[in-house]
Amino acid sequence: MGSLGSRMLRRPDSEVVDLHPPEDQAGPSRASGSHKRKRERNSGTFLGSESDNNRSFLDPEENRQEYVGTRRGKKAKITSQYAYETLFLTGENSDIKIRALGQVWCLHKMFLWQSGYFATVLRGSLKKSHIDIIDLEINDQRIDTESLHFVLGSLYWDEYVLREPLRVPRILATACLLQVEKLVRQCGETMKETINAKTVCSYYAAAETYGLLSIKTECFEWLLHNLMTHPSIQLYKELSIDLMEMLISSSNLLVMQKEMDVYTTLKEWMFIRLNPAWKGSIRQLLVHANQWFSRHREAVDAIAFLDTTEGIAFQPVFKKLRFHHMICDLASTKVIEQDTVIPSEWLSSVYKQQWFTLLKAEQYREIGPQDINETELEEYSMRCGKKILKDGKYSWKWSGYNFGFPLHVVFNSHYIIFKQNTFNHSCDNLVCLKFLRNIVFKLTLVYFNSKGKPRFSKTTGYKILTFEKDEEQVVMKLDSIDLRFPLYVFCNFLFMSLENPGN
Repeated sequence: MGSLGSRMLRRPDSEVVDLHPPEDQAGPSRASGSHKRKRERNSGTFLGSESDNNRSFLDPEENRQEYVGTRRGKKAKITSQYAYETLFLTGENSDIKIRALGQVWCLHKMFLWQSGYFATVLRGSLKKSHIDIIDLEINDQRIDTESLHFVLGSLYWDEYVLREPLRVPRILATACLLQVEKLVRQCGETMKETINAKTVCSYYAAAETYGLLSIKTECFEWLLHNLMTHPSIQLYKELSIDLMEMLISSSNLLVMQKEMDVYTTLKEWMFIRLNPAWKGSIRQLLVHANQWFSRHREAVDAIAFLDTTEGIAFQPVFKKLRFHHMICDLASTKVIEQDTVIPSEWLSSVYKQQWFTLLKAEQYREIGPQDINETELEEYSMRCGKKILKDGKYSWKWSGYNFGFPLHVVFNSHYIIFKQNTFNHSCDNLVCLKFLRNIVFKLTLVYFNSKGKPRFSKTTGYKILTFEKDEEQVVMKLDSIDLRFPLYVFCNFLFMSLENPGN
């Protein structure tokens, strides 16, 4: 959060401060002041006597909502529209000026009371001398004259609408600094309703900076759900390295297809981050990214891209990839080796780990995980997903060796089945023919609305299943659910424990 300081200019009651604002000023002014206060004292209408204004600090809400004094003692009711258009925009009957970011706002103490910051300043003035000017020193880069004008104006309106979602983080920053709690709450509500590919990253950063933890959580969950299910060039451009690292690390990332596709997503994202001016569609992105990395590979010879000057900043993100689930597939392994994006020493340790795990599975005749280890699942589970466009019966398997466990998935409108199908399954290792095998899994079903938020979601949570040869088991019943499409099926699997593979 940026800092805000103020310098207050005070005067005796008999002294007039000459700041020379233009006579026809509406809202903020770049001029330094005028003799307008003298004309106001002789114009017949003003906000009230010094005693009236002092009393307004003690009971500001009643004064702001209902009455404004006149020189002849009559009282007139103030409407919100009148307060904004006549008092705020024109500065009529102003009794205090706010100076910030090179501009001046001619305002009214009774309205400034709603700001926690200004209320503190004004309370202090009652014990000392009267304030004519408050100078604000603003160091938060999110705050600009437009957001400051909006927040100051909101003090005069009973209701207002945040019509431009992309500007909400700036308004939130200003509202937090001036401690306008009603506007902070409104910003939070607007952000919650307008999370999308264009706003999510700026909302996440603002929510983190200004302490809106629920909004930060919603933004992160939106990214977990949409990064791979609804890829976007705009989103790739705005996703920071730190935020992408957290997303890739999460076991709750909804992965489309399989773990290899996480690597592909990162490669596309890195290309966009390095080439922000690139213009093209999401369908063209991978081809152009591969061509770009190919040219770079030819220029630097055998150096892995992540070891180059351009690539080294991306290392923390790529280190979070679950390579042990990628190198079990021959096609995926070939792509990774040919791309030369990943340093060879990273892969060497993964090959060694998986070889030990495979030997342990075969020689010790291990049947798989015996219990649910949350830490192991968070870090090592295989993430995969499938998009079902319309109702019907489907069967598939997520490719990968899976230590000799040929698991098939069957989906229809009544249930989802896991089936261990070894019939006619070619495998040279005895581990494929074991009569018992355990797996840990979590199955999740999701239907998204047009804003990328889950409108329907159902999950099994983490469970252990024990399969006999060619056995099938129902893992989710759907009879009573009104399914909508496209529907997404996501799963986390753990086929073998990966802890201490050398033992």
